[in-house]
Amino acid sequence: MKRNRIVFAALWLLSLAGISFYGGAVSYGFFFCMTLIPAVCLLYLLAVYFCFHIYQEIGQRDVVSSQPVSYYFVLQNESFFAFAGLGVSLFSDLSYVEDIPDGMEFELLPGDRYPFHTRLVCKYRGEYEVGVKEIAVRDFLRLFSVRYRNPGTIKALVKPRIPVLSGLRTLPEALEYARRENRLARDWPDSSARDYLPGDPLKRIHWGATAREGKLKTREEYGEEKEGIVLFLDTRRYGTDRAAYLALENRMLEIVLALGMVFARENLPFSFFCGQRQPRFLQVERMPDFDVLYEQMCELAFDPQDDADVMLEALRESGRLNGCRIVIGVLHRLSSAALGLADRLAREGTLTVFYLTGAREAGEPVPQSAPLRRIVEIPVEAELEGLL
Repeated sequence: MKRNRIVFAALWLLSLAGISFYGGAVSYGFFFCMTLIPAVCLLYLLAVYFCFHIYQEIGQRDVVSSQPVSYYFVLQNESFFAFAGLGVSLFSDLSYVEDIPDGMEFELLPGDRYPFHTRLVCKYRGEYEVGVKEIAVRDFLRLFSVRYRNPGTIKALVKPRIPVLSGLRTLPEALEYARRENRLARDWPDSSARDYLPGDPLKRIHWGATAREGKLKTREEYGEEKEGIVLFLDTRRYGTDRAAYLALENRMLEIVLALGMVFARENLPFSFFCGQRQPRFLQVERMPDFDVLYEQMCELAFDPQDDADVMLEALRESGRLNGCRIVIGVLHRLSSAALGLADRLAREGTLTVFYLTGAREAGEPVPQSAPLRRIVEIPVEAELEGLL
């Protein structure tokens, strides 16, 4: 297009020189022709702008990130003149359309219709526009180009996906604890006993301890002394670039859901905590509870004003960390407050695991693990299988 403009400008200057030095009907005719061409091109662009139509739709408005959904759009010329050049730009930062490159160009004769049946993939959780973003209209001589936003854009409400893991490479203690707890619960082994309470199952009565002490005693289930696992999430929004912070938040939610799915599948209860300005707490014991957790993750709003250190202090003061076996944090940055909390929990014999997402900033120290403090860095775009 730049070359065409240079050639046209040279021809116009040549016509101007012709009428200046030679005159005559031919020179003036050539000059007026070259002068009217831009006006004709602009009128053509205006006509295309009002006559061109595009139709698009997706199979469903509620979609899951990274899972393709059907996508259909049609380019159609319903006018009596041809469209020389139509460039179609897509929303490509947060989603992509399979088999259709961004910036493709079409020529439509009168009555032409180009339907496309393909699939659309949304990369991250959130609500944003997908499909055709804008149209670039060019004239026949490629002198001018006008871009206008597609008036019929589509918004998709994207939910986070639930990564299904075969196991937890970074946290084998939790799965081993779950397997032992389930096995002990089935077999009712000879374990420590406590006083019988109304409502305890009769099959759990410890007859040996009952005979020795002269009062009913019941076996303790493995895990009664400690509550198990606490999982918390940093809900602060980092940065202002939408594509960057949505990718980060999406990965953090996927880590929470992947861990929660493994725990629920293994019948391992855990407590979930997140938020500083609008705190949320949920006890997950069975798969229906995990479904509630998933719905909360779909609706969770990250806030630039949230402070992870304040959230951790509130969680510590609530007493929910007392007696836990494992405390898991999904964070973007590892602060001194988080490390201090891990040190306090280590003195109580509690394992703390921090999952850190995103790249470290320049000059940021490399976090170090300790016997009861485990630090796992998870890249934003990497697959979780094998990393968790």
